[in-house]
Amino acid sequence: MTFLILQSVRKRYGHITALDGVDLEVTAGSRTAIVGPSGCGKTTLLRVTAGFELPDTGCLMLDGAVLTDARTAVPAHQRGIGFVAQDGGLFPHLNIADNVGFGIHRQEPGRTKRIAELMAMVELPLVLLRRKPHELSGGQQQRVALARALARRPRLMLLDEPFSALDTELRTATRKAVANLLDAAGMTTILVTHDHAEALSFADQVAVMREGAFLQVGSPHELYLRPRTATIATSLGEAIVLPAELSHGWAECELGRIAVDEPNRFGKAQIMLRPEQISLKPTSGGEPSSESGTAFCRVAEIDFAGAVYTIALQLLTDGAGPRVRDVPQAMGRLLLRQSSPLMPSEGTTVQILVAGKAHVLAS
Repeated sequence: MTFLILQSVRKRYGHITALDGVDLEVTAGSRTAIVGPSGCGKTTLLRVTAGFELPDTGCLMLDGAVLTDARTAVPAHQRGIGFVAQDGGLFPHLNIADNVGFGIHRQEPGRTKRIAELMAMVELPLVLLRRKPHELSGGQQQRVALARALARRPRLMLLDEPFSALDTELRTATRKAVANLLDAAGMTTILVTHDHAEALSFADQVAVMREGAFLQVGSPHELYLRPRTATIATSLGEAIVLPAELSHGWAECELGRIAVDEPNRFGKAQIMLRPEQISLKPTSGGEPSSESGTAFCRVAEIDFAGAVYTIALQLLTDGAGPRVRDVPQAMGRLLLRQSSPLMPSEGTTVQILVAGKAHVLAS
């Protein structure tokens, strides 16, 4: 069932368009991630949804009720929406108990019990209740902020890059804990992030945002494997985008003859491969073979970083001779991140092998 609907939402600040006709539908109990660079309108969209800002035009509906349209503007405190900011936004002069219970009236029966329940929900010990925010770790502070947002039993939870200040290991653990908590509570959630891995792992639905509008909305698998454009492809991870000539389910490109996922497309197009689709095979004796439909490259440079290394490749012309030309990409070289223990040596020749099919971009 559709729980949240945004229709043609627009918001301007002077001459700057923050939201440019945003449409979005969110299913009840689901998790949606909005991914995009700084300044693309992600936080503005959350603030408009929460009621902290009013859109210039457009309509917002939550669980069948209008929150905002040309005639209606429900105040933020009446919307039943929880909000967790990037820095947590804890009150530094209050202890953890008062932070968590800030939205619960002091005379409300069972207030102390409710605070204890919220601490248990976010898996924090009660001994922390007497401490101040600065005495907690970053991950603990984020969980306190989440407990405070849950205190009023919101219908919708908005998370504005809540894990960005945490180190990598703590970030992953906190994100998983929060996801499990929201699932257990059956909470509908929208996460704003610029981290594509976070968006893909957290959400049931991902929306890629640029310049105040969504470029594509869909499942994580759909957007990662079948993005519409090169911009969307690179927004969700490393991508190799190449010009190609399509014919009968095959693409002729700088990497050779590659199968594609659009058998009915013909002519010039752009194709996309994810780095994990590519493996490197050392050539016998260091020289290319005459096998057709394959590409051979010279290893130009290797950046070793332990379990993962980045390798820069230069394409050999027709698999013969020393003449080299760069793969025609914006980066100038074909860069691959590999994790194989069989790392080639600089200056050697390798064969590129492609697993699966390349995706044909719409534009």
